[in-house]
Amino acid sequence: MSSTDKIRRAYPLPVLDGVPLLVPVALTALVLVAGRFRAIPENMIGGLAVIVGLGMLLGPLGNRLPIVSRIGGGALVCLMVPSILVYTKAFDATTVKAATSLMKQANFLYFVIATLVVGSILGMSRKLMVGGLIRIFPPLLAGTVAAVAVGLGTAMAFGYDFHRALFYIVVPILGGGIGEGVIPLSSAYASALGGEPGSYVAELIPAAIIGNIVAIVTAGALRRLGERSPHLDGGGQLVREARHAVVGQFDPVVRQPDPDPVPGREPNYALGVLTITGLFVFATLLEKLIHLPAPVLVIILSVLCKLAGVFPPAVESDARAVYAIISRHFIYPTMIGLGMVYLPLNNVVGVLSPGYVIACAAVVLAMAATGFLVGRTLAMYPVDAALVTVCHSGLGGTGDVAILSAANRMNLMPFAQISTRLGGVTTVITAAWLIRLLG
Repeated sequence: MSSTDKIRRAYPLPVLDGVPLLVPVALTALVLVAGRFRAIPENMIGGLAVIVGLGMLLGPLGNRLPIVSRIGGGALVCLMVPSILVYTKAFDATTVKAATSLMKQANFLYFVIATLVVGSILGMSRKLMVGGLIRIFPPLLAGTVAAVAVGLGTAMAFGYDFHRALFYIVVPILGGGIGEGVIPLSSAYASALGGEPGSYVAELIPAAIIGNIVAIVTAGALRRLGERSPHLDGGGQLVREARHAVVGQFDPVVRQPDPDPVPGREPNYALGVLTITGLFVFATLLEKLIHLPAPVLVIILSVLCKLAGVFPPAVESDARAVYAIISRHFIYPTMIGLGMVYLPLNNVVGVLSPGYVIACAAVVLAMAATGFLVGRTLAMYPVDAALVTVCHSGLGGTGDVAILSAANRMNLMPFAQISTRLGGVTTVITAAWLIRLLG
C-alpha cells in the first residue's frame, strides 16, 4: 500500500500531493483571516505565506477545470484570479502589501528567474544549448516582422489609424514588459510628443496585459498540440539531432536525466543557491560596466561557465537541484504574486472593445504561428520554437514565467529570456526613434 493510500485511509478527505487537502486549506484560511486583522508581516515571511498557500490550491484547481485546463490551466487561474480579487478589492491592503514586499522589495521574481536560467543552462547538454542559441534568432526575427504586419493590418481594419495601431497596440506588446518596455516607452513618447510620461503609461499598459494573457492561452494550446502530435514537441528541447544524411530528416534526441556526477552524494542546496545568486550578483556588477541588463548578462555568464567547464559537475548538479525545487513547487505561488502585483486590471477595463482585443490577439498569434513554421524549417521542434518566440509578446520576466508555466516548459527559460530581453530592447529603441521621426 502506497503512502498516499495510507493517508487516504487515515484521513477520509481529498488528498493533495499525498497530504490531506484540509491542511493547506486551513493554513491558507488562517493567513487570509490574519490579513483581515492586519496581522500579516509585510515582509518575505508574510508574502510567502500569502502566495504559497493560494498557489498550492489554485494551481491544481486550474489544471482540473474543464476548458481552462486546456488553455493554460493552473498558470492562467493563478495569474487571473488574484488579479481579479485585487481589482474587486476582495483582498485587504495588508495581504496585498505583504505580496508586494516579497515580489518587488525582496525581488522574489528575479530569484525565480535566475534559478530557472542558471539551473537549466548548467544542466543542459552543451551541444543542444549552442544549437538552440544559434537557431533561436531566425524565428524570433521573422515572428516580430509578422507580428508587426498582422497587428497593424488588424488594428487598422477596426478603425485605428497607423500611428495609434503601431505605437499604442503593437509596440507595447513587443516591448518586453512594463518595467523594461512600457516605462521607457512612456518617457520616449513624452519626450517626442510632449506631456507627462504617466499619461502615456495608462495608454500603453492595456495592450501589454491583453497580449500577455493571449500569450498564456496560446502556450496552453501549444502544449495540447504537442500532446496530440508528439513529433512536433521537444518537451522543452529546441533542436532536433540529425541522424540521417538526407536533409530534412531528423530524429528526436532521447531525453534522459543526467546521471548523478557523484554517486550517492546528496545535493548541497546551499551551494546551489550560492551558485545561482552569485552569478546574478556578478551580472549586476557587470551591468554597471557593460550597460546590459543583469538578466541578459546572467544568461551569458551561465553559458560561458557551461562551455568552459568552470564549475565541477557536482556544483552544476547542486544548481539543478535548486532549479528542480523551484520549477516543481514554486511556479504557481510565483504566479499568484504576479497576478496580485504585476497585473493591474483597472488599466485594462476602460479600453476593452472587440476590435482592441482582436488586434492584440493578432499580434501574439502571428508571432506564435511564424515561430512554429520557421522553427520547423530549421530542424527545431515547432511547438518549443513557437513557445520561445511567443515569449517576446509577454510581460518581460513576468510573462516568461506565466507563458512557460502554462506550457509546462520551464527549462526553456534561458531562450525565453533572450527572446524577451533582446527582442524587447530592440523594440523600445526602434519605437523611440520612429516616434521622433513620424511625430
